[in-house]
Amino acid sequence: MAGMVIIGGGLAAGSAAETLRSEGYEGEITIVADEAHTPYQRPPLSKGFLKGDEGLDAVILHDDDWYAQQRIDVRTSTSATVIRTGAHTVELSDGSQLSYDKLLLATGSSPRVLPIPGHDLPGVHMLRRLDDAEALKAELGAGGKKLVLIGSGWIGMEVAATARQLGNDVTILERDPVPLAIALGTEMGGVFRTLHEHNGVDLRTSVGVERIEGTERATGVVVDGQTVPADLVLIGVGAIPNTKLAEDAGIVVERGILTDASLRTSAPDVFAAGDVANAMHPVLGQRMRSEHWANALGAGPVAARAMLGQDVVHDMIPYFYSDQFDLGMELSGYPPLMADAQLVVRGDLDKREFVVFWVQGRRVVGGMNVNVWDVNETVQKLIASGADVDLDALANPEVALDSLVTA
Repeated sequence: MAGMVIIGGGLAAGSAAETLRSEGYEGEITIVADEAHTPYQRPPLSKGFLKGDEGLDAVILHDDDWYAQQRIDVRTSTSATVIRTGAHTVELSDGSQLSYDKLLLATGSSPRVLPIPGHDLPGVHMLRRLDDAEALKAELGAGGKKLVLIGSGWIGMEVAATARQLGNDVTILERDPVPLAIALGTEMGGVFRTLHEHNGVDLRTSVGVERIEGTERATGVVVDGQTVPADLVLIGVGAIPNTKLAEDAGIVVERGILTDASLRTSAPDVFAAGDVANAMHPVLGQRMRSEHWANALGAGPVAARAMLGQDVVHDMIPYFYSDQFDLGMELSGYPPLMADAQLVVRGDLDKREFVVFWVQGRRVVGGMNVNVWDVNETVQKLIASGADVDLDALANPEVALDSLVTA
Protein backbone atom coordinates (compact mmCIF):
# COMPACT_ATOMS: atom_id res chain seq x y z
CA MET A 1 0.00 0.00 0.00
CA ALA A 2 1.44 3.39 -0.98
CA GLY A 3 1.71 6.35 1.32
CA MET A 4 4.13 9.11 2.23
CA VAL A 5 7.82 8.19 2.12
CA ILE A 6 10.50 10.46 3.60
CA ILE A 7 14.18 9.79 2.91
CA GLY A 8 16.45 11.32 5.54
CA GLY A 9 17.03 11.32 9.26
CA GLY A 10 17.44 14.98 10.12
CA LEU A 11 15.23 17.81 11.30
CA ALA A 12 13.55 18.38 7.92
CA ALA A 13 12.52 14.73 7.75
CA GLY A 14 11.32 14.60 11.34
CA SER A 15 9.38 17.86 11.21
CA ALA A 16 7.73 16.82 7.92
CA ALA A 17 6.52 13.54 9.39
CA GLU A 18 5.20 15.30 12.48
CA THR A 19 3.35 17.84 10.34
CA LEU A 20 1.74 15.18 8.14
CA ARG A 21 0.10 13.70 11.22
CA SER A 22 -0.80 17.05 12.81
CA GLU A 23 -2.48 18.08 9.54
CA GLY A 24 -4.70 15.03 9.74
CA TYR A 25 -3.06 12.64 7.30
CA GLU A 26 -4.10 9.09 8.27
CA GLY A 27 -2.20 7.06 5.67
CA GLU A 28 1.12 5.29 5.93
CA ILE A 29 4.25 7.32 6.69
CA THR A 30 7.68 5.75 6.33
CA ILE A 31 10.98 7.44 7.20
CA VAL A 32 14.12 5.91 5.70
CA ALA A 33 17.17 6.96 7.76
CA ASP A 34 20.62 5.61 7.00
CA GLU A 35 21.90 6.26 10.53
CA ALA A 36 21.14 4.07 13.54
CA HIS A 37 19.18 6.91 15.17
CA THR A 38 15.67 8.23 14.73
CA PRO A 39 15.55 11.79 13.29
CA TYR A 40 17.55 14.36 15.22
CA GLN A 41 18.75 17.96 15.07
CA ARG A 42 22.38 18.96 14.63
CA PRO A 43 23.02 22.32 16.41
CA PRO A 44 23.80 20.75 19.83
CA LEU A 45 26.44 18.51 18.26
CA SER A 46 29.03 21.30 18.19
CA LYS A 47 27.79 23.07 21.31
CA GLY A 48 25.85 21.75 24.31
CA PHE A 49 25.97 18.03 23.50
CA LEU A 50 29.68 18.12 22.69
CA LYS A 51 30.37 20.05 25.88
CA GLY A 52 28.34 17.66 28.00
CA ASP A 53 25.77 20.23 29.08
CA GLU A 54 23.00 18.58 27.03
CA GLY A 55 22.09 14.94 26.59
CA LEU A 56 20.52 12.94 23.79
CA ASP A 57 17.12 14.36 24.68
CA ALA A 58 18.31 17.73 23.30
CA VAL A 59 19.30 16.06 20.04
CA ILE A 60 16.77 13.32 19.23
CA LEU A 61 13.43 14.80 18.15
CA HIS A 62 11.13 12.04 19.44
CA ASP A 63 11.59 8.68 21.15
CA ASP A 64 10.56 5.34 19.70
CA ASP A 65 7.27 5.33 21.58
CA TRP A 66 6.20 8.58 19.92
CA TYR A 67 6.73 7.15 16.45
CA ALA A 68 4.80 4.03 17.43
CA GLN A 69 1.92 6.11 18.76
CA GLN A 70 1.89 8.22 15.60
CA ARG A 71 2.04 5.11 13.40
CA ILE A 72 5.20 6.29 11.68
CA ASP A 73 7.47 3.51 10.45
CA VAL A 74 11.11 4.58 10.92
CA ARG A 75 13.60 2.36 9.08
CA THR A 76 16.93 3.17 10.73
CA SER A 77 20.31 1.94 9.44
CA THR A 78 18.68 1.67 6.03
CA SER A 79 19.56 3.54 2.84
CA ALA A 80 17.46 4.33 -0.20
CA THR A 81 19.37 3.02 -3.20
CA VAL A 82 17.13 3.66 -6.22
CA ILE A 83 14.15 5.90 -6.89
CA ARG A 84 11.92 4.99 -9.82
CA THR A 85 9.84 8.10 -10.34
CA GLY A 86 7.68 6.58 -13.06
CA ALA A 87 6.72 3.59 -10.94
CA HIS A 88 6.59 5.67 -7.71
CA THR A 89 8.85 3.21 -5.90
CA VAL A 90 11.98 3.36 -3.75
CA GLU A 91 14.40 0.46 -3.42
CA LEU A 92 16.18 0.08 -0.08
CA SER A 93 19.54 -1.29 0.98
CA ASP A 94 17.91 -4.23 2.75
CA GLY A 95 16.44 -5.42 -0.55
CA SER A 96 12.90 -4.25 0.15
CA GLN A 97 10.85 -1.83 -1.89
CA LEU A 98 8.46 0.96 -0.91
CA SER A 99 5.68 2.41 -3.01
CA TYR A 100 4.81 6.06 -2.52
CA ASP A 101 2.03 8.47 -3.29
CA LYS A 102 4.35 11.36 -2.42
CA LEU A 103 8.09 11.27 -1.71
CA LEU A 104 10.19 13.76 0.27
CA LEU A 105 13.96 13.89 -0.21
CA ALA A 106 15.57 15.27 2.95
CA THR A 107 18.95 13.66 2.39
CA GLY A 108 20.98 16.52 3.84
CA SER A 109 24.63 17.12 3.10
CA SER A 110 28.00 15.54 3.82
CA PRO A 111 31.26 17.14 4.99
CA ARG A 112 33.57 18.14 2.18
CA VAL A 113 36.63 15.90 2.07
CA LEU A 114 39.97 17.73 2.15
CA PRO A 115 42.15 15.92 -0.42
CA ILE A 116 45.48 16.15 1.40
CA PRO A 117 47.80 13.36 2.55
CA GLY A 118 46.76 12.01 5.93
CA HIS A 119 43.11 13.09 5.79
CA ASP A 120 42.01 9.50 6.47
CA LEU A 121 44.31 8.79 9.42
CA PRO A 122 42.83 7.68 12.76
CA GLY A 123 42.39 10.74 14.95
CA VAL A 124 41.15 12.87 12.03
CA HIS A 125 37.51 13.80 12.50
CA MET A 126 34.67 15.48 10.67
CA LEU A 127 31.52 16.62 12.43
CA ARG A 128 28.19 16.09 10.77
CA ARG A 129 26.51 13.15 12.46
CA LEU A 130 25.62 12.20 16.00
CA ASP A 131 28.22 9.43 15.98
CA ASP A 132 30.85 12.01 14.95
CA ALA A 133 29.93 14.14 17.96
CA GLU A 134 30.08 11.12 20.27
CA ALA A 135 33.59 10.30 19.04
CA LEU A 136 34.79 13.91 19.48
CA LYS A 137 33.18 14.15 22.90
CA ALA A 138 35.02 11.02 24.06
CA GLU A 139 38.37 12.54 23.07
CA LEU A 140 37.85 16.13 24.20
CA GLY A 141 35.68 15.69 27.29
CA ALA A 142 38.48 15.30 29.83
CA GLY A 143 40.53 18.19 28.46
CA GLY A 144 44.30 18.30 28.05
CA LYS A 145 44.33 17.49 24.33
CA LYS A 146 45.81 19.39 21.40
CA LEU A 147 43.05 19.94 18.85
CA VAL A 148 43.86 21.35 15.41
CA LEU A 149 40.92 22.55 13.34
CA ILE A 150 41.25 22.98 9.60
CA GLY A 151 38.68 25.59 8.57
CA SER A 152 37.04 28.45 10.45
CA GLY A 153 33.40 28.18 9.43
CA TRP A 154 30.59 27.94 11.96
CA ILE A 155 31.26 24.30 12.85
CA GLY A 156 34.98 24.91 13.35
CA MET A 157 34.50 28.04 15.44
CA GLU A 158 31.84 26.45 17.65
CA VAL A 159 33.90 23.31 18.23
CA ALA A 160 36.95 25.47 18.98
CA ALA A 161 35.03 27.38 21.65
CA THR A 162 33.62 24.19 23.17
CA ALA A 163 37.01 22.44 23.16
CA ARG A 164 38.69 25.41 24.88
CA GLN A 165 36.00 25.52 27.54
CA LEU A 166 36.66 21.83 28.18
CA GLY A 167 40.33 22.62 28.83
CA ASN A 168 41.93 21.66 25.52
CA ASP A 169 44.56 23.52 23.51
CA VAL A 170 43.08 24.66 20.21
CA THR A 171 44.65 25.82 16.96
CA ILE A 172 42.57 26.91 13.98
CA LEU A 173 44.10 26.93 10.49
CA GLU A 174 42.28 29.01 7.87
CA ARG A 175 43.27 29.81 4.28
CA ASP A 176 41.26 33.08 4.18
CA PRO A 177 42.42 36.27 5.94
CA VAL A 178 39.43 36.45 8.32
CA PRO A 179 37.30 33.71 9.89
CA LEU A 180 33.60 33.63 8.97
CA ALA A 181 34.15 36.33 6.36
CA ILE A 182 32.08 34.49 3.77
CA ALA A 183 29.06 34.54 6.07
CA LEU A 184 29.57 37.86 7.86
CA GLY A 185 32.14 39.95 6.00
CA THR A 186 35.55 40.98 7.26
CA GLU A 187 34.50 43.43 10.00
CA MET A 188 32.10 41.07 11.73
CA GLY A 189 34.42 38.13 11.14
CA GLY A 190 37.03 40.17 12.99
CA VAL A 191 34.77 40.30 16.04
CA PHE A 192 34.82 36.52 16.23
CA ARG A 193 38.56 36.42 15.61
CA THR A 194 39.17 38.70 18.60
CA LEU A 195 36.76 36.67 20.72
CA HIS A 196 38.67 33.45 20.07
CA GLU A 197 42.10 34.98 20.51
CA HIS A 198 41.04 36.48 23.85
CA ASN A 199 40.02 33.00 24.94
CA GLY A 200 43.34 31.39 24.11
CA VAL A 201 42.67 29.97 20.66
CA ASP A 202 45.68 30.04 18.33
CA LEU A 203 43.94 31.31 15.19
CA ARG A 204 46.16 31.32 12.11
CA THR A 205 44.73 32.83 8.95
CA SER A 206 46.01 33.12 5.37
CA VAL A 207 47.81 29.80 5.74
CA GLY A 208 48.10 26.77 3.49
CA VAL A 209 47.61 23.31 4.96
CA GLU A 210 49.88 20.78 3.24
CA ARG A 211 49.27 17.47 4.96
CA ILE A 212 48.37 15.66 8.16
CA GLU A 213 51.29 13.77 9.69
CA GLY A 214 51.26 10.45 11.49
CA THR A 215 51.60 6.72 10.93
CA GLU A 216 49.11 4.84 13.10
CA ARG A 217 47.38 8.07 14.14
CA ALA A 218 47.45 11.79 13.34
CA THR A 219 50.21 13.56 15.27
CA GLY A 220 50.36 16.95 13.59
CA VAL A 221 49.36 19.18 10.69
CA VAL A 222 51.94 20.65 8.34
CA VAL A 223 51.06 24.22 7.42
CA ASP A 224 53.36 26.35 5.28
CA GLY A 225 56.24 24.00 6.12
CA GLN A 226 55.69 24.11 9.88
CA THR A 227 54.25 21.21 11.90
CA VAL A 228 51.51 22.04 14.38
CA PRO A 229 51.36 19.18 16.95
CA ALA A 230 47.98 17.52 17.29
CA ASP A 231 46.35 14.81 19.37
CA LEU A 232 43.35 15.03 17.08
CA VAL A 233 42.36 16.99 13.98
CA LEU A 234 38.93 18.23 12.90
CA ILE A 235 38.36 19.08 9.25
CA GLY A 236 35.57 21.58 8.69
CA VAL A 237 35.79 22.97 5.17
CA GLY A 238 32.17 23.01 4.15
CA ALA A 239 29.52 20.53 3.09
CA ILE A 240 28.19 19.08 -0.15
CA PRO A 241 24.47 18.33 -0.67
CA ASN A 242 23.63 14.63 -0.97
CA THR A 243 22.10 14.69 -4.44
CA LYS A 244 23.28 11.42 -6.00
CA LEU A 245 20.05 9.56 -5.31
CA ALA A 246 18.08 12.33 -7.02
CA GLU A 247 20.51 12.64 -9.92
CA ASP A 248 20.40 8.91 -10.60
CA ALA A 249 16.60 9.17 -10.70
CA GLY A 250 16.74 11.89 -13.35
CA ILE A 251 15.62 14.66 -10.99
CA VAL A 252 17.09 18.05 -11.91
CA VAL A 253 20.05 18.97 -9.70
CA GLU A 254 22.06 22.19 -9.71
CA ARG A 255 24.01 23.00 -6.52
CA GLY A 256 21.32 21.00 -4.75
CA ILE A 257 17.99 19.51 -5.81
CA LEU A 258 16.11 22.22 -7.68
CA THR A 259 12.64 22.95 -6.33
CA ASP A 260 9.95 25.57 -6.77
CA ALA A 261 8.80 27.72 -3.85
CA SER A 262 6.54 24.89 -2.67
CA LEU A 263 9.55 22.53 -2.59
CA ARG A 264 8.39 20.44 -5.57
CA THR A 265 11.18 18.91 -7.64
CA SER A 266 11.17 18.28 -11.39
CA ALA A 267 9.70 14.80 -10.81
CA PRO A 268 5.96 14.34 -10.23
CA ASP A 269 5.05 13.83 -6.56
CA VAL A 270 8.65 14.24 -5.40
CA PHE A 271 9.60 17.05 -3.00
CA ALA A 272 12.89 18.13 -1.39
CA ALA A 273 13.62 20.01 1.84
CA GLY A 274 16.48 20.98 4.11
CA ASP A 275 20.18 21.17 3.22
CA VAL A 276 19.75 19.32 -0.06
CA ALA A 277 17.12 21.62 -1.59
CA ASN A 278 18.07 24.54 -3.83
CA ALA A 279 14.67 26.18 -3.59
CA MET A 280 13.17 29.16 -5.36
CA HIS A 281 12.65 31.85 -2.74
CA PRO A 282 9.45 33.74 -3.54
CA VAL A 283 10.63 37.01 -1.97
CA LEU A 284 14.11 37.06 -3.52
CA GLY A 285 12.99 35.68 -6.86
CA GLN A 286 16.07 33.48 -7.00
CA ARG A 287 17.12 30.07 -5.76
CA MET A 288 18.77 29.71 -2.38
CA ARG A 289 20.18 26.69 -0.55
CA SER A 290 20.55 26.92 3.23
CA GLU A 291 22.28 24.42 5.51
CA HIS A 292 21.00 25.93 8.74
CA TRP A 293 18.74 24.51 11.45
CA ALA A 294 15.92 27.01 10.94
CA ASN A 295 15.66 26.18 7.25
CA ALA A 296 15.18 22.49 8.03
CA LEU A 297 12.72 23.29 10.80
CA GLY A 298 10.65 25.52 8.51
CA ALA A 299 10.96 23.58 5.27
CA GLY A 300 9.86 20.21 6.62
CA PRO A 301 6.34 21.41 7.50
CA VAL A 302 6.04 23.34 4.21
CA ALA A 303 6.97 20.22 2.25
CA ALA A 304 4.50 18.15 4.25
CA ARG A 305 1.64 20.55 3.55
CA ALA A 306 2.57 20.71 -0.13
CA MET A 307 2.56 16.89 -0.21
CA LEU A 308 -1.00 17.07 1.13
CA GLY A 309 -1.98 19.39 -1.72
CA GLN A 310 -2.11 22.61 0.27
CA ASP A 311 -1.16 25.93 -1.35
CA VAL A 312 2.02 26.80 0.57
CA VAL A 313 5.43 28.34 -0.11
CA HIS A 314 8.69 28.32 1.83
CA ASP A 315 9.29 32.05 2.20
CA MET A 316 10.98 32.38 5.60
CA ILE A 317 13.87 34.78 6.18
CA PRO A 318 16.98 32.63 6.74
CA TYR A 319 17.91 32.46 10.44
CA PHE A 320 20.93 31.12 12.29
CA TYR A 321 22.21 31.22 15.85
CA SER A 322 25.54 30.47 17.49
CA ASP A 323 27.03 30.31 20.99
CA GLN A 324 30.79 30.71 21.39
CA PHE A 325 32.40 31.38 24.78
CA ASP A 326 30.42 34.26 26.32
CA LEU A 327 29.04 35.40 22.96
CA GLY A 328 25.55 34.46 21.89
CA MET A 329 24.11 35.70 18.65
CA GLU A 330 21.18 35.43 16.25
CA LEU A 331 21.49 36.19 12.55
CA SER A 332 18.62 36.82 10.14
CA GLY A 333 18.88 37.91 6.54
CA TYR A 334 19.22 37.12 2.87
CA PRO A 335 22.83 36.06 2.13
CA PRO A 336 22.72 37.06 -1.58
CA LEU A 337 21.73 40.61 -0.58
CA MET A 338 24.07 40.84 2.41
CA ALA A 339 27.21 40.13 0.41
CA ASP A 340 27.83 43.72 -0.72
CA ALA A 341 25.67 45.61 1.78
CA GLN A 342 26.62 48.53 4.03
CA LEU A 343 26.99 47.81 7.76
CA VAL A 344 25.16 49.86 10.38
CA VAL A 345 26.19 49.09 13.98
CA ARG A 346 23.92 49.79 16.94
CA GLY A 347 25.71 49.32 20.27
CA ASP A 348 29.24 48.56 21.47
CA LEU A 349 31.49 46.38 19.31
CA ASP A 350 34.29 46.31 21.89
CA LYS A 351 31.97 44.99 24.61
CA ARG A 352 30.41 42.60 22.11
CA GLU A 353 26.95 43.93 22.91
CA PHE A 354 25.43 45.22 19.70
CA VAL A 355 23.08 44.74 16.80
CA VAL A 356 24.52 45.08 13.32
CA PHE A 357 22.43 45.60 10.22
CA TRP A 358 23.25 44.89 6.59
CA VAL A 359 21.66 47.65 4.52
CA GLN A 360 21.12 48.04 0.77
CA GLY A 361 20.44 51.71 0.19
CA ARG A 362 18.14 52.31 3.15
CA ARG A 363 16.58 48.87 3.16
CA VAL A 364 17.57 46.34 5.88
CA VAL A 365 18.44 42.98 4.31
CA GLY A 366 20.12 41.34 7.31
CA GLY A 367 20.66 41.77 11.03
CA MET A 368 22.69 40.11 13.76
CA ASN A 369 22.12 40.65 17.47
CA VAL A 370 25.16 39.86 19.63
CA ASN A 371 24.52 39.50 23.38
CA VAL A 372 21.42 41.66 22.91
CA TRP A 373 18.22 39.71 23.31
CA ASP A 374 14.52 39.86 22.48
CA VAL A 375 15.13 41.85 19.28
CA ASN A 376 15.31 39.18 16.58
CA GLU A 377 11.59 39.31 15.88
CA THR A 378 11.88 43.06 15.30
CA VAL A 379 14.95 42.57 13.10
CA GLN A 380 12.96 40.10 11.00
CA LYS A 381 10.09 42.59 10.69
CA LEU A 382 12.50 45.28 9.48
CA ILE A 383 13.83 42.90 6.84
CA ALA A 384 10.38 41.68 5.81
CA SER A 385 8.97 45.19 5.42
CA GLY A 386 11.40 46.06 2.63
CA ALA A 387 10.85 49.69 3.61
CA ASP A 388 13.38 52.52 3.77
CA VAL A 389 14.78 53.12 7.25
CA ASP A 390 16.43 56.19 8.78
CA LEU A 391 20.02 54.94 9.13
CA ASP A 392 20.90 57.38 11.91
CA ALA A 393 17.94 56.18 13.95
CA LEU A 394 18.86 52.57 13.14
CA ALA A 395 22.31 53.13 14.66
CA ASN A 396 21.01 54.98 17.72
CA PRO A 397 20.33 52.73 20.75
CA GLU A 398 18.20 55.53 22.23
CA VAL A 399 15.65 55.07 19.44
CA ALA A 400 13.34 52.12 20.05
CA LEU A 401 14.01 49.56 17.36
CA ASP A 402 10.38 48.59 16.95
CA SER A 403 9.50 52.24 16.24
CA LEU A 404 11.38 51.85 12.93
CA VAL A 405 9.13 49.05 11.70
CA THR A 406 6.53 50.16 9.20
CA ALA A 407 3.53 48.11 8.19
